[in-house]
Amino acid sequence: MSVTSEATTSWKGSLFEGAGDVALESSNQGPFAVNWKARSEGSTSVTTPEELIAAAHSSCYSMALSNALAQNGTPPETVETTASVTFIPGTGITGSHLNVNAVVPGLSAEDFARIADEAKVGCPVSAALAGIEITLEATLA
Repeated sequence: MSVTSEATTSWKGSLFEGAGDVALESSNQGPFAVNWKARSEGSTSVTTPEELIAAAHSSCYSMALSNALAQNGTPPETVETTASVTFIPGTGITGSHLNVNAVVPGLSAEDFARIADEAKVGCPVSAALAGIEITLEATLA
């Protein structure tokens, strides 16, 4: 079975003076405001394509790591992942840094580091982002 997810953006005006709204159609969430100023300078109230990519990457990676840990016989109590996606105006998206902290009883730090790295490679969003550098900082709590 395949699942197709959809989002729709309505944009008005030019890139630099315009603005838009993005709605997550599949989950009926939003709309969320988007504009160039937030994308190029940052914002605490307007989202960006990179923030949406970060949300996809952090959630996908958490799922991939949770599954890998369970397959190892050491299911996690918690997995918390932050993805930091970097955008440089004129260059584009240059990388995604995953910072994960997990509570996994009975697992050594070395095994956790290995499984965390394998999950980074196996995460479908990581595969979709293969054109950028993906780094990982993994901490076993």
